[in-house]
Amino acid sequence: MAVRHQLIRRPSHAVWAVLADPTRYGEWVVGPSTSTPLDQTWPDVGSRLRYTVRLGPWSTDGVTTVRHRESGRELELEASFKSLGTARIFLQLRPWGEEETLVICDEHPLRGLGGTLHNGAIEAVFQLRHRGMLARLARLVEQDPVEQDHAGARHA
Repeated sequence: MAVRHQLIRRPSHAVWAVLADPTRYGEWVVGPSTSTPLDQTWPDVGSRLRYTVRLGPWSTDGVTTVRHRESGRELELEASFKSLGTARIFLQLRPWGEEETLVICDEHPLRGLGGTLHNGAIEAVFQLRHRGMLARLARLVEQDPVEQDHAGARHA
């Protein structure tokens, strides 16, 4: 099970605002180049988004479904990538003092070929992916010039 953490220098409501925006998924998740909500209720439980992964001229789509949500604190996703199966991604936000957030990411294969072939080498790849993903999330949140309040309203 690949578990990593990242301290983000913004309050948890600012981190949640990025996680709750399905159009920004491809900006912080390593792999997808684009994302499109399939439901207008993201990140409600059961809502989905489609993402595209591109490698040179090759591309394929996958779907991510919200399996659990505790608004502002926890987001649990199931990412489905066709023949590879699915993976569980659990993101937890913990306030760290007044102005920072500790983000913990726990991901592992859940169904299909990914789960069958899961081993130490794949675990190492997950760790590298998480390092990049959490760093991207931190950059997005910390560089966002628009502050959101606890209800998610944007302020200039």
